[in-house]
Amino acid sequence: MSQKNVIGYLLLCLTAWLPVSCSTIDDDLSDCDTDSGYDYDLRYEMRLVTNISTELTTQLSATAAEQKVADALRQHLRNVFSDQAHDVNLSFYDTTGDSVRQHQQEDIIDESQKVYTLNLPMQEYMHLAVANVVDNALVGLRGDDYCHPAQLAQVSGETVDSHSTGIFTARQPMHVLEGVDQTFDVRLYMANCAAAIVIDTTGVQVSGIAVETTGFADGFSICDSVYHFSAGTPASIRAHHVAVDDSKLACYCSVNFPSREVMRTVIETTDPFVSVGTAEGLWQYKVYVTMPDGSVTETLLDMNEPLRAGQLRVLTARLGDDGSVWVDDTTVGVSVTLNWNDGGQHEVPL
Repeated sequence: MSQKNVIGYLLLCLTAWLPVSCSTIDDDLSDCDTDSGYDYDLRYEMRLVTNISTELTTQLSATAAEQKVADALRQHLRNVFSDQAHDVNLSFYDTTGDSVRQHQQEDIIDESQKVYTLNLPMQEYMHLAVANVVDNALVGLRGDDYCHPAQLAQVSGETVDSHSTGIFTARQPMHVLEGVDQTFDVRLYMANCAAAIVIDTTGVQVSGIAVETTGFADGFSICDSVYHFSAGTPASIRAHHVAVDDSKLACYCSVNFPSREVMRTVIETTDPFVSVGTAEGLWQYKVYVTMPDGSVTETLLDMNEPLRAGQLRVLTARLGDDGSVWVDDTTVGVSVTLNWNDGGQHEVPL
């Protein structure tokens, strides 16, 4: 089964009438002679290309307990891997000089289809589109008065919370001509991803488990479609506990920007989630287990394959008697520190 699974799309038909006599952008066309104008169609398609169904089936289908975890994880991520757009932010930029924004359209839609009527001056534009940032307190638009500085920026901090929505972006050059009917097709693709770990705790008593992930980008340039990684230690993303009834399987999930990529290797495949690993870890799970005596065991799990936009990665593991976490995947690097909090440098996040 291919890991490419297009599970939804959002089609926004944005039609712009551009009469020769009008030189400004406005939703109200009452002052424009639309009968003498020309039709300019902007068709938006928000595509969710993801491996979520394949990953859950592959990693969590062996037992009834695993199936319960898969169902809970799918429900937990319903606002991330979603075929609906809550909000859209559409910007049109000049392509000369500082590439300043000429017009911005923002709307709350909560539906799969929407029609706007705009009036654009006839010129060349760079068009940037973003969806689902209004309810995501961890990521915001920065520098978007101008085209090239416009980016999605994650809040700064040593440890930050998971993203709460799946964010989608697109970029589209537009040369609006006079006297010519034109159609522009704009597709928006997901800019963030998710990582989950499922730990079998059977036979081990613990006081608490906390999970973080790290090694991910903290910014994304929309026009250039490039991720940014701040210098120094990357932020840790706090993974949320995914509740599963009557289960010894403890599930934790983070939503974040993608990891770094390995140096490109040519692979003959159309699957965007097939990749070549590297000997060194690209990103990491950090698991902190508090034992009944109050001691804390830290386990670092180094992942050597990139985590990409639109992707879900599920790692299955088992808990040792001392609170250590172990996996059967030999490509995952494991480092365990017992009594991790003895030095008092950190407080375990529970």
